[in-house]
Amino acid sequence: MQRIIWGLGLLLIGLVALSFGVGRYPVPVDTLVGVLLAQIFPITPSWTAEMEAVVLGIRLPRILAAILVGAALSISGASYQGLFRNPMVSPGILGVSAGASFGAALAILLGYGMLGIQTLAFVWGLVAVGATWVIGNTLGKRGDPILIMVLAGIIIGTLFTAFVSLVKFVADPYNALPTITFWLMGSLASVDIADLWIASPPILLGLGMLMALGWTLNVLCFGDEEAKALGLETGRLRFSVIVCATLVTAAAVAIAGVIGLVGLIVPHLARMLVGPDHRVLLPASALLGAAFLLLVDNLARALFEVEVPLGIVTSIIGAPFFLYLINRSRKGWA
Repeated sequence: MQRIIWGLGLLLIGLVALSFGVGRYPVPVDTLVGVLLAQIFPITPSWTAEMEAVVLGIRLPRILAAILVGAALSISGASYQGLFRNPMVSPGILGVSAGASFGAALAILLGYGMLGIQTLAFVWGLVAVGATWVIGNTLGKRGDPILIMVLAGIIIGTLFTAFVSLVKFVADPYNALPTITFWLMGSLASVDIADLWIASPPILLGLGMLMALGWTLNVLCFGDEEAKALGLETGRLRFSVIVCATLVTAAAVAIAGVIGLVGLIVPHLARMLVGPDHRVLLPASALLGAAFLLLVDNLARALFEVEVPLGIVTSIIGAPFFLYLINRSRKGWA
């Protein structure tokens, strides 16, 4: 297992090095190395200010954002799949993506800047999951709490999707509506260092806490009765996992928009590599998700003259794999 984790880490490092060279503005390798080393050592610049701006102001924030968002969506998906014991669960199952979409669409409609868009997206994502938790916790006492929670998430997600449609309906068709539509497709094109300073703390905090809860997810996968027999308070543990997974998902959606299927397909790929033990699965999902989204972002930048939104690329790649999962789920899942 350790070899696989190290291999995924080396894969990610290789993709990071490759990503600096992808783009419309060519940067030679020696220049790239010089620009990066100059941030640590006193090196006399032999490159233009434009090259340094491209490397540090555009590509570096985008690469870091792809790593953070990919890791956040993947580890969130792996956590939810383990928590709900369902291979078809994704990070948006409790309505966080729909709530964040509504918050961003509302901010764009009101004419807010990027900070306002990210703030409202983050807040409304948390509100949506909070509503799901309240409904699920209230009605779950009368039946299966996990099933009730999932159904509540579907209803809340549908409700906020309707709110998004309402905002698009009343938005200015020449200015606000195209911006809302493009944001909902998912993109890292406008991410800068300031965005990373905002999104990094909640994502890194949530990632660390989820990895620390890996052993707990192993126990919860066996069901509430077995977990209670081992002395675990399942309600509190489930709440902790949901809060952490929601935190990282909301922060990721706030800076990148809606990027579908990453949190669904990457955890399955990681599970095929390292098995179902969440103590290993979660770090593997984070590394593989970061590498996957970085690769997808490179493809989105390089395949066509006009950059393709990430949500489109991930959906095209993920749809065939989703069909494979449906077929595989008929044979059981562990």
